[in-house]
Amino acid sequence: MSKRALAWQLLNSLKTRLVLSALLFILVLLPLIGIALNNAFAEQVKSAAKNELSAYVYSVLAVTEVENKRVFIPELVLENRFNLIQSGLYAIATTEDAEHKQSIVWHSQSFMGITPPAQFTIPPTGKSAFEQINLAGAPHLIYSFSVSFASLNENVPVTVHIIKDEQEFQQQITQFNQQLWTWLLILILVMLVFQLSWLLWTIRPLARFTQELHDVEQGKSTQLSSQYPNELQAVARQLNILLNTEQTQRKRYRNALADLAHSLKTPLAVIKSQKDLSEASSEQVSNISRIISHQLKRAQTAAAASWHLGIKVDEVANKLLRTLAKIYREPLINLSGEIAEQAVFKGDEADLTEILGNLLDNACKAAKSTVKLTVTGDAYQLLICIEDDGPGISEALQTQIFERGIRADSYRQGNGIGLAIVRDLVDSYNGRISVSRSETLGGAQFSLSFIHSA
Repeated sequence: MSKRALAWQLLNSLKTRLVLSALLFILVLLPLIGIALNNAFAEQVKSAAKNELSAYVYSVLAVTEVENKRVFIPELVLENRFNLIQSGLYAIATTEDAEHKQSIVWHSQSFMGITPPAQFTIPPTGKSAFEQINLAGAPHLIYSFSVSFASLNENVPVTVHIIKDEQEFQQQITQFNQQLWTWLLILILVMLVFQLSWLLWTIRPLARFTQELHDVEQGKSTQLSSQYPNELQAVARQLNILLNTEQTQRKRYRNALADLAHSLKTPLAVIKSQKDLSEASSEQVSNISRIISHQLKRAQTAAAASWHLGIKVDEVANKLLRTLAKIYREPLINLSGEIAEQAVFKGDEADLTEILGNLLDNACKAAKSTVKLTVTGDAYQLLICIEDDGPGISEALQTQIFERGIRADSYRQGNGIGLAIVRDLVDSYNGRISVSRSETLGGAQFSLSFIHSA
């Protein structure tokens, strides 16, 4: 079976579809929720950082004074981290002349020993800017706010920059991510176990329904259980009605045919017993008797109902081998059988007995000393091979032997109708039968194959 066919077979299973949909829901939706939460938290941390740095700007502006166009800010400010060297929180005040040349007019003591960036972002007066910069080889967040002070009838523009190490905010995001994905993973595992358990419990009636259908097909049961959910209860009830109706009709049909055969036997026997009956008439009566027998055998076949029948071949075959071994004692025929235990005939036991009985009986008549039966099978097909060590069947007769009245020369007894019945039975089950020469025993070899529709 190709990979594409195997994949299609798996996807064609309702159980596989339900499991895949549950896995898709859990393994896709929950990670997407985790990503969304992670992005939302990162934006929240970024917004909180912006608000924090904005508050520091106003605390610096609150102590800023301008006299004679000069900016004065105390060396020590209220926030203690501004007063600690390289504390990770820095404040810088810059001005810009008419030629847009920037100059630092003040910085907090925490900024001592740190090389300032070549250029600061200067937002318009009354506006702010929030961005990321690299300072001392590490990522930092910077919040810039521009104001204008009036001094000597002139406006002095001042921009206050608050810089903070991004590591603190990144630690918050990392810690949140670890906790988020840990709990999401636990939630995914819990939901997988719960969802799969729930699905298996939900589709358990389907598995039981399938098993009961299989038992009916194998002949282990004749009815389906009625204990199913509402969606399957109607199907099970209708199938049981169908099975009961078919079995009743088949039994009635066979009884009627048996009655018909019994009714015809007596008149035919009376006609045949007439002393003044000509040889031609007697032959025609015999032909009528054989035709009736053949048609009754053919009509009684259960091939049309074989979908829900299942007979173990070894039980029927072993019984036939034991019976034939008692019949063919002189000369002694060695009958052997290699029959797979799992081999099942999807049909009626009487039909299987008719097929094997005719072929084995013919093989015993033709054999010198040995007849061998080989049966193999699986869920998809049944193979039957019957061989003997007799003279075999000529190629000319191999194509004619299954016709009515044609009898191989190696069969010393029989009227030639047995193989015709076998052929009709095999055809009714859509099987195949062929005859050839046995490679191991040298005589005739009859090969039968039945394809199961399961």
